[in-house]
Amino acid sequence: MGKNILILNGSPRKKGNTALLCDAFTAGAESVGHVLTRFDLQNMDIHGCLGCMKGGKDKASPCVQKDDMEKIYPAYVQADIVVLASPLYYWCFSGQLKTAFDRLFAVAETDPAYANPRKDCVLIMAAEGDTEENWKPVLDYYAALVGFMGWHDLGRVLAGGVLQAGAVAGRPVLDDARHLGASL
Repeated sequence: MGKNILILNGSPRKKGNTALLCDAFTAGAESVGHVLTRFDLQNMDIHGCLGCMKGGKDKASPCVQKDDMEKIYPAYVQADIVVLASPLYYWCFSGQLKTAFDRLFAVAETDPAYANPRKDCVLIMAAEGDTEENWKPVLDYYAALVGFMGWHDLGRVLAGGVLQAGAVAGRPVLDDARHLGASL
C-alpha cells in the first residue's frame, strides 16, 4: 500500500533546480503507488513563529496564527514521509522552509509532552557548490534535526554545481531523485 508523502519545497524559484528535483522524486514515488502532497512555500502566506507557546489547543487548527499553514497541518499529520526540499542558502535551508518547519511546532503542542509526530524523512537540496565542505554544515544540521525529532532518514539527494535555474536538467542526479522516490 502506498504511503502519504508530504513535500515541503522551500525554493523561491518556480522552475528552479529544487523544483525539478521534486518533480523527479514525485514521478518515482507515484510510479510505485505513493500519494504525494506538495507545497511550494514561496507561493504561500506563512508567517514566522511567534514563540508564544499558545498553540496546540485545537488539533484541526493547532497554531494561533491563521495563515496558509492551515493547509499544511493536515497533510503533515497524515504524512508517513516528509520531504524537506530546499536550495542551500548560506549552508542551511532556505528561509521559506525554515519558517514553515518552525511552525510545525504547533502540532507538537497538541501533545501534553510536546512530542513531535514520528515520521520518515528525505532531504532534497540543490547548491552552487559541490564539495564535502559545502554540504557539511547543512548535513550536520539535518542530522541534528532528524535526531531531535526522532525521525528516520530514508535518503538524500544532493545536487551540487547547479547555480542557475534549470542547471540540474539532464544530470544523473535527477535519476537519483526518481530512484529514491520509487524505492520508498
